[in-house]
Amino acid sequence: MVFKRRDRRSIWATLREALWPRGGWGRAARYVQHRLNRLPDPPETIARGIFAGVLTTFTPFYGLHFICAGILAWIMRGNIVAALLATFFGNPLTYVPISIASLQTGYWLLDLGEPAHEHGSIGYKFAKAGEDLWRNCVAVFTQSDPDWTALTIFYREVFFPWMVGGILPGIICGLICYYISVPLIRAYQNRRKKGVLKAKLASLKKKKKQADDTRSAD
Repeated sequence: MVFKRRDRRSIWATLREALWPRGGWGRAARYVQHRLNRLPDPPETIARGIFAGVLTTFTPFYGLHFICAGILAWIMRGNIVAALLATFFGNPLTYVPISIASLQTGYWLLDLGEPAHEHGSIGYKFAKAGEDLWRNCVAVFTQSDPDWTALTIFYREVFFPWMVGGILPGIICGLICYYISVPLIRAYQNRRKKGVLKAKLASLKKKKKQADDTRSAD
């Protein structure tokens, strides 16, 4: 295969790089910033895509962030590629504060008091909900009785408060990223245009000099 890696990575190496990319998250962030700056759309269009991507990371739709960010960017007439890149705002270093902020805000908006722990931690509820989903899928093809208890607890105590609570901090962070991105992208694009213009002028001067030298030789 053309794109197959020559050195096959182990499962642990793949997991390790997912949690901590080669070169660190700082290098990964600079790469994303570089790709965002080189997008051809106007700064406001790119920034709307960034807003959509950042907002999406505050939702509990893990595994669907790319799809949600792309749809939201399309609705907002933002740059879809920028939205997909901006979803890297959510990473192993930020998921914990994002989840805490979203859940705390959701419990506050829904007037539910403090996040409930009587059925275990958030991670435990995620795991039990996954087990419930798997068992119920298997139950369709067997004689087992479906049981939605863990999924119901997960929806009531985690998913719904997270979905509601993620909107406010997601909008705030998205707006901050929007207003920071617009001037930075505009400055980069202007500097790049000046560089391209200087290169063209230098090329024209070189061609003119070569033509003058040719006429002088004749």
